[in-house]
Amino acid sequence: MAALDEIRAERLRKLKLLEERGINPFPNRSNRTETIGSVLSGFAELEQKGTVVTIDGRVRALRKHGGSAFLDIEDGSGRMQAFFKKDEIGEEAFTLFEEVLDMGDFIEVTGTAMRTKHGQESILATSWRMLAKSLRPIPDEWYGFSDEEERFRRRYLDMLINKEVLENAQKRSVFWNAFRSYLIERGFVEVETPVLENTTGGAEARPFVTHHNALDIDVFLRISAGELWQKMLLVGGLTRTFEIGRIFRNEGMSREHLQDYTQLEFYQAYSDYEEGMRMVQDLYRHVAKETFGTLTFTIGEHTVDLGAEWQVYDFCEVLKREYGIDPTNTTIEEVAAALKKAGIEKEEAMNIERGVDLLWKKVRKTISGPGFLIGVPVYLEPLAKKSEKNEKVVERFQVLLAGSEMGKGFSELNNPIDQRERFEHQQALRDTGDDEAQMADMNFVEALEYGMPPSFGFGCSERLFSFLMNKDVREAQLFPLMRPRD
Repeated sequence: MAALDEIRAERLRKLKLLEERGINPFPNRSNRTETIGSVLSGFAELEQKGTVVTIDGRVRALRKHGGSAFLDIEDGSGRMQAFFKKDEIGEEAFTLFEEVLDMGDFIEVTGTAMRTKHGQESILATSWRMLAKSLRPIPDEWYGFSDEEERFRRRYLDMLINKEVLENAQKRSVFWNAFRSYLIERGFVEVETPVLENTTGGAEARPFVTHHNALDIDVFLRISAGELWQKMLLVGGLTRTFEIGRIFRNEGMSREHLQDYTQLEFYQAYSDYEEGMRMVQDLYRHVAKETFGTLTFTIGEHTVDLGAEWQVYDFCEVLKREYGIDPTNTTIEEVAAALKKAGIEKEEAMNIERGVDLLWKKVRKTISGPGFLIGVPVYLEPLAKKSEKNEKVVERFQVLLAGSEMGKGFSELNNPIDQRERFEHQQALRDTGDDEAQMADMNFVEALEYGMPPSFGFGCSERLFSFLMNKDVREAQLFPLMRPRD
């Protein structure tokens, strides 16, 4: 800490020196005529014509040799060398450069394209100007930056030091825009739905609660990207909608789970989950190719080829084979016995729903995918239509990748009577202590009574991005939430 204080004090001295000489260390505007990327791409022509250019950027390397110096400057579009010579730039400007410039400063350099005797493409500087004086050194220049907690707290420094982090941020943008462009090209309308809700819906999760001062009511941060709201839009006449937005779940943290993250949800009228599976398979391949340029990924101990044939797994058949129970016709005693035999610790508020879900979660870790999980019992999905072939299960699928679930879709339940009954069952679970069961949203039931067309809906989160990157979800986020320093 003492070393940092000394470095900062020295840089403050240089800042004051600039001000004493009437130089603004933080001018409002730059005079840039070219990005570094454009200079590099058109270097031969600029060199031939002797064109004067002005570039801006952060100083990332500095090498002094008597009356000359070499600087590496970076502006986001590229990185190139600037060559400072005292007899070219002038003694006064060169002396100022020696007195005040540090690595990490943002500067402006005007000059012409030239190659050094070693063939290095450079700018021969005729003048320079300070754009922003840095008061702290970039960490790897003096003590390194390997502590994970500190990397997450100061992600901006992590990006400066680790180019992979910067590239990941760019890939994240490509990832979501690949979803967006795919859907827009197919006639979907992007919408925004409320983040603050009177009743949470669209998922089974523990919500965050906050107080709305103006209305003097408690409200919840949403746990889905507008599932019930988007289905109300189907009632209202829109036939294809989607939203990419932040959702919040007040649950545990792990390599796969965070409390606030980005989620995509889309809804398509006059469609069902079988058509949806075909669409999602094509969608995932499109997004993977656009973002990563490949369909094959190594994720933990799994190798996943999205271009291969996607397998279909039946939920009930898998659990019958693994544990000898039929999830559509079982008792809490049978589920408890299966949990004990499997070595799975029971939750405090245990019921059939939670027990069966825990049994499945152990099995899914062995499935590499890609594949679809179908045939889940009705009691595990209160928003999906019952199968016409077996009314004990619903028309729902989940994408299986690398031992986890990477998206969920189903034929949307549009029968208001059935929906009311399932909400009432979920409320009964909440009343017995299951705070992850869904809240009963009777406003949504009322909307269904006006009629909603048969529809398919699907949702997936940024966990898909982190999995394809083979990274912890915090690593794949730009600024994950951290506990405050003591």
